[in-house]
Amino acid sequence: MLVVLGILIFFLGLLFSIAWHELGHLATAKMFGVKVTQYMVGFGRTIFSRKRGETEYGVKAVPFGGYIRMIGMFPPKKEEEYGRTASSAPWRAMVEDARQAVAEEVRPEDSHRQFYQRSPWKRIIVMAAGPFMNLILAVGIFATVLMTYGVAQPTTTVSSVSQCVVAADEQVRECPEDAPRSPAAEAGFRPGDRIVRFDGERVGSWQELRRSIRDSSGTVSVLVERDDRTVTLKPELIQNTQPRLGDREGYVEVGFLGVTPNEHLVRQTPGEVAARIGSMIGMTAQKVVELPSKVPDLVAAIGGQERSADSPVGVVGASRLGGEVLSYDKFSVGARLIAMVQLLAAVNLSLFLINMLPILPLDGGHIAGALWESLRRKVARLTRRPDPGPFDTAKLMPLAYGVTLVFIAYSLLVLVADIVNPVTLT
Repeated sequence: MLVVLGILIFFLGLLFSIAWHELGHLATAKMFGVKVTQYMVGFGRTIFSRKRGETEYGVKAVPFGGYIRMIGMFPPKKEEEYGRTASSAPWRAMVEDARQAVAEEVRPEDSHRQFYQRSPWKRIIVMAAGPFMNLILAVGIFATVLMTYGVAQPTTTVSSVSQCVVAADEQVRECPEDAPRSPAAEAGFRPGDRIVRFDGERVGSWQELRRSIRDSSGTVSVLVERDDRTVTLKPELIQNTQPRLGDREGYVEVGFLGVTPNEHLVRQTPGEVAARIGSMIGMTAQKVVELPSKVPDLVAAIGGQERSADSPVGVVGASRLGGEVLSYDKFSVGARLIAMVQLLAAVNLSLFLINMLPILPLDGGHIAGALWESLRRKVARLTRRPDPGPFDTAKLMPLAYGVTLVFIAYSLLVLVADIVNPVTLT
């Protein structure tokens, strides 16, 4: 039941994120006098709608996105284009069909309220408002959690003691029969021990202790606090294969003790929050760039092979993760809810970055068109040439249709993988 409840809650959070995104477009379009005829969450058949003023608000059957419909997205043909011989090329038909469909929405009394008539900076604000609403939501969630709940940081108190020595790249769950006992187990370390000194040097943090352990070998003296008394232990450190520190990939031979630190929550300062969110944005941007390279992994996962932990997930996969988080009984209820809202914030961060890509039909494609129009007009003024007029994004519709087909195919691939071989927290 907790899994189902978690899926439902997270799914509703995703729908809110979509509605929040479209609200940014809606509010700024109305602010600049553009007529908005529809505000919809979802695609396909309309389940519910109600008209308020000149705008119809509703929910559609396929909850994988949303849109607002603004009149006059494309400018009309220039006068000199009407006298040209009509082309029978399919791409030309696409352009004219799209232009005609947009023109049919414009009534005579609304002819001055079309989107393309607004200055480039206003159109940029309207199209950027949606993605930035997702960014605001993500930053708001992350900042609230980091500054009020905190971040789990390791301490110098021992949480658990490894019973054997196994290379990190072997990834085993239990100690093999022939595995030697760990230096910590041999020396008598216990959960709850607080390490005070390592090899004669006072320990200030887990990070310092970890570096000291990795740089050491042979017998060392470790002073620990245990049950209100101090105990000196003398483990004999060995070399073992461990992951590289930081963002570097791979493994390295380093000193090994065999203890896992306890963790406590530390509230972050505004400066630390800004640094963490900046790091999250950079990491998410890198993952967005890597999306095309994940296609082989998705295809292999559908075929039954193990799915990588950083594989892309869609609405279904993300909702399943939300359900898994809420049912994870090793965490408190509060910790599970915090994890769910942070997962929702991460999704909103991805929505922001993906929608800002400078390709149609994404918001970033319209922003790029408005920037190009602004640049052309400035160059024309500087060179004393006639105003080139609005940039005709209708001519890019064949490209937009192609990109849409690619996105649909990718989304279907992710959907199938999320159903047959989902990413799980375990």
